[in-house]
Amino acid sequence: MNNHISDMDCGEGYDRSTLKLLGKQEELLQRIYAIGKPVVTVYIQGRPLDMNLAAEKSNALLTMWYPGMEGGSALADILWGDYNPSGRLLISIPRSVGQIPVYYSQPQTGDYVEESAKPLYSFGYGLSYTQFEYSNLQVETVSKMDTVCKVTCQVKNIGTYDGDEVVQLYVRDEVASIAPASKLLKGFQKVHINKGETRQVIFYLTERDLSVYSAEKGWHFEAGEFTMMVGGSSNEGILQHRIWIK
Repeated sequence: MNNHISDMDCGEGYDRSTLKLLGKQEELLQRIYAIGKPVVTVYIQGRPLDMNLAAEKSNALLTMWYPGMEGGSALADILWGDYNPSGRLLISIPRSVGQIPVYYSQPQTGDYVEESAKPLYSFGYGLSYTQFEYSNLQVETVSKMDTVCKVTCQVKNIGTYDGDEVVQLYVRDEVASIAPASKLLKGFQKVHINKGETRQVIFYLTERDLSVYSAEKGWHFEAGEFTMMVGGSSNEGILQHRIWIK
């Protein structure tokens, strides 16, 4: 049996049975946090890992994945404040291995006995050196070419730095002939907003965006109630508006 522990946590032949950090990294983190100094924890990873300790103890947490040759330069730019990050998670980060699979569109269920059923960090989540505030969500039906719905909101940079925000639009079909998802990402826009500035963001939805799929009919639109949700991630700061589309 090979007792050597690779520094790789992902790839062909690198299956994992837990989400724990390899080797004694968890112990190292505990000792560093015990010093009482500000800590920025950086994850170099190829899969979601246990981030509970870092989320609790770190002053900042960065997920770099496998960043390649220029990863170090990119990290330095972020840590020194030369670049204001705007990346968003393309997966949900689970709290424990018992949550897997965990994804943003799964039906809502109750919590586990030991912990919340919500992910530690949700799909679409990400922070920067500034903060954004969402308001004035408006949804209206439109009859123009193949567009059936217009969604508008305002996003204000309420922080102290200029920055980019990834505005995300999710839709839930309230009543459908098949079991609907809790929400589905239907659009996103990355907008640059100077500090103190407010930007209007507009999304246009077509019948295809609001369609469901069945083996009998393929993709098809069904009239009914839809909930439009706009925010900075799939769970955080979501504005909602329900509308009937026929």
